[in-house]
Amino acid sequence: MKVSLKQVLLTTLAATVLFAGNVYAGTTYDKVKNDGTVNVGLMYNSIPAAFFNEKNEWVGFDIDIATEVVKRIGTYMEKDLTINKVKVNNKTRISFLTSDRIDLSVANMTHKRERDKTIDFSITYFFDGQKIMTKKGKYSDPKDLVGKRVCAMQGTTSEKNLVNLLKSLGDENAEKNVISFQTAPDCFLALAQGKVEAWSTDSTILLGFAAKQAGMFELIGDFISDEPYGMGLPEDDSKWRDAVNFAIQDLWTDGTYMEIYNKWYGPDTPYYFPMTAKIEMWP
Repeated sequence: MKVSLKQVLLTTLAATVLFAGNVYAGTTYDKVKNDGTVNVGLMYNSIPAAFFNEKNEWVGFDIDIATEVVKRIGTYMEKDLTINKVKVNNKTRISFLTSDRIDLSVANMTHKRERDKTIDFSITYFFDGQKIMTKKGKYSDPKDLVGKRVCAMQGTTSEKNLVNLLKSLGDENAEKNVISFQTAPDCFLALAQGKVEAWSTDSTILLGFAAKQAGMFELIGDFISDEPYGMGLPEDDSKWRDAVNFAIQDLWTDGTYMEIYNKWYGPDTPYYFPMTAKIEMWP
């Protein structure tokens, strides 16, 4: 049978594509060990978790924790791993995981059952709660915000929690009065300019932005909700999930976690947030 050059090329191309697709078939753990790089999704405008400082350096609590987690996983593998930082936001941090653009998401992500239908989570690595921030001295209680415009970040659990809170306080137009913005800086600017009367999200994010203009803003009321942060992981990938969990626990055990925590949230920082819980430990 006579085979044309075109058929030969097509067959070769198909085999090449098939081979390339199978090179990293298997777990994320094996892929990382093979290429020596962990693609980590991180926020870039969330102070003090992950942001660019005045020197344009990408810094923050999540940056330091993610770097240490990658380092520990490399130790388990007996290999030096490189962390490749990838910018994500509230909308992309999950889709980047499901599309294999990142291996790990360390991005202010509350572990929710709804999210767990799509991705997996590590054990809780940070303990936060949602609060409300207003201009200093203007309001003292969340009930004072009934009927007022209040900001939340679009697509977050904070947005849903805020609507539910205002409804419980008697705001019949809560869904209309909760104004959604894409990013934390957008919300902060809207509050500073008086376009909204308050902003509600995780308290450490609010503390970070309030510190930019010390004395002008304050957090009011009790916590609206608990917000346990987990590191987002690819679905059904237990070997990789175990490696991440072991790294978090080892950071806690040897004191590295609290060193990083106090660097960003300790009493000598503008973002003081006392530690009230501890990392889940396995014997």
